[in-house]
Amino acid sequence: MYKLALFVPASHVEVVKAAVFAAGGGRIGDYEHCAWQTLGQGQFRPMDGSQPFLGQAGQVEVVDEWKVELVVADELIAQVVAALKQSHPYETPAYEVWRLAEF
Repeated sequence: MYKLALFVPASHVEVVKAAVFAAGGGRIGDYEHCAWQTLGQGQFRPMDGSQPFLGQAGQVEVVDEWKVELVVADELIAQVVAALKQSHPYETPAYEVWRLAEF
């Protein structure tokens, strides 16, 4: 089992969640679409050659973003991350993947 955390602007949080759920993320026992999310601020500065969804090259952009966390079965992690990347508006989405220990 893996834990996936992703960061997404409010404008696309439901679209990205729908994509990762459709790919099989967020399933716990007899439940699906399980996630935890919190609102925070992200920042980045696009470099020359980038094609940012928000902001301009060379300028720091501060954005309200949702951090969404969910679990993903071992055999589904690659397709869930692919769905995240395909549905996310950012050129390079920020996300984290952790392997979970089972006891």
